[in-house]
Order: sequence, then structure tokens, then C-alpha cells
Amino acid sequence: MSAMDPSQLNGLALAYIGDAVYELYVRTHFLQQGYTRAQQLHQETTAYVSANAQAKRLHDWLENQRLNADEETIVRRGRNAKSGSVPKNTDAFTYSYSTGFEALVGYLHLRGHHERLNDLLSGMPGTLEEESSNERE
Repeated sequence: MSAMDPSQLNGLALAYIGDAVYELYVRTHFLQQGYTRAQQLHQETTAYVSANAQAKRLHDWLENQRLNADEETIVRRGRNAKSGSVPKNTDAFTYSYSTGFEALVGYLHLRGHHERLNDLLSGMPGTLEEESSNERE
């Protein structure tokens, strides 16, 4: 595989990778929490990988100023990307923000910034870890 520069990839390519990376992150989280049945795993992960949930998480990052200028640029690139279609279960505004979220996840993953990615995905209110601990109480 030839060397690629993630900063040169378009927003949709970054979002494509980010979607897979985030879904793997969420699935791994629920496996670590003891969920083992496929149906149960699917039900739990669906709420986190939806466009609505991803857009909400991105809004939280932006409102709480969790992103640096470079990360905000990547989010804008993903948000402004024209995919040609919007899923029927969400609106264009929400979908564009979820694409921005996925683009940033993909960018950080391809850059090898796994610690930063983990910090963003686990270090804010409403994280998987916080929600899982609330369910256990």
C-alpha cells in the first residue's frame, strides 16, 4: 500500500473510514461491558452509530471547545462534502454534522492519533463509559 496523506483526502473518504472506526470502537466497548449476544450488541450499538447520535456528539465537542483548529477544519471538510443523498431517517443538517464527525474520526485514525481519538470518544459527558456505569447503578 502506498503512503497516503490523510490531510489530502476528501471529506467523504475520511468519513467512510471514520464510520468503520467508530462502529468498531462502539462494538468493542459493548463487548468489554459483557454484551455477547449478537442481537443485544446490535440493539445497543445502533443508538450510538446513528447520524443523530454522531451529530449530537460533534455538537458537544464544538460547544465545549474540545477541538483544535486543524480538527475543526477536518470537520468542516466532512460537513461540507456533497454525498448526493441523505438517509431517509434523518435530515440534511444532521447528516452533514454526522459526516463531519465521521471525517474527524477517520482523519485521526489514519494519522495514527489514537490517543487523541480515544480522548475525544471517551472524555466527555454522555460517553459510552458514563452511560454504561449509569445503567449498572
